Amino acid sequence: MLDRRTIVAGLAGLPFASAAASAQGAWQTRFPELVFAVVPAENASGLTERMAPFNAYLARELGVRVTLRIANDYAAVIEGQRSGQIHLAYYGPSSYVRAHTVTNGAVEPFVTTINSDGSIGYFSVLYTRANNPATSIQDLKGKNLCLVDPNSTSGNNVPRYAMSRMGIPNPDQHFSRVVYAGSHENAITAVAQGTCDAAFNWWNSEQDSNFSRMVNKGMVKFEDFKIIFKSELIAGSPYAWLTALPADAKAAILKAFLEAPQKDKAAFDRLSDGKDRGFQKVTHQDYIPVVELQKFVDQMRRARS
Repeated sequence: MLDRRTIVAGLAGLPFASAAASAQGAWQTRFPELVFAVVPAENASGLTERMAPFNAYLARELGVRVTLRIANDYAAVIEGQRSGQIHLAYYGPSSYVRAHTVTNGAVEPFVTTINSDGSIGYFSVLYTRANNPATSIQDLKGKNLCLVDPNSTSGNNVPRYAMSRMGIPNPDQHFSRVVYAGSHENAITAVAQGTCDAAFNWWNSEQDSNFSRMVNKGMVKFEDFKIIFKSELIAGSPYAWLTALPADAKAAILKAFLEAPQKDKAAFDRLSDGKDRGFQKVTHQDYIPVVELQKFVDQMRRARS
């Protein structure tokens, strides 16, 4: 379930909640608190450090308490939205599609981020140690593979789909061991420590990835790793809200996100270490290719059970 290390980063905005509610409309009275949950793509302290300033910005702009929760796993965010306890969520495309499916459309995406080069989306890549002689996934037969989480797009679903297309329908038979590391950071760490021979991860560019973030933190060295696989472009990771939120609440939330780079550049830049340009509006239609990917993954799971 959700991590109990809950960060109430919106307290700075609370003195203005009453005035904001009367100025902006009645939705703040119905929703004096919004819960904003994030999947554990990296360790909780790192995520909190990056997300808390933006969370405080949202509280100020919306005039309500915004409670940030770092989930223990991807499924916790999906289940929290299904129960109606999580109003806003940030996760990968596959997690969004899963949430949309299990809630019968009760969640919908509203924005994703624009990369530094103006593109939208990201890639799944496979890292090995630089001294590993492997140059392809096929070369890793009989080795240990680290995935991230069953609901991770770049850390599980896209890799499994890609391997199926290249003649590896069952990774558990190709590799000696396939393990879920739980987070992108953990997967890279496992390779660094020799627990896994290779690990899938998200990647935008050499300067913008989970791996580059770990290099900047001093957790790993750039020269110790290499990439031997890169997927096709994946739809951008979405921010999604509960469909049942009032229209004026959605309008206020969307406005706050779109204006963030101008209104609180420091908080916005902290989300991506200054590597994103801004937010782009999205709808469910932008994730139809991921819906098809999800169907493949579900069929694969049923075949294995």
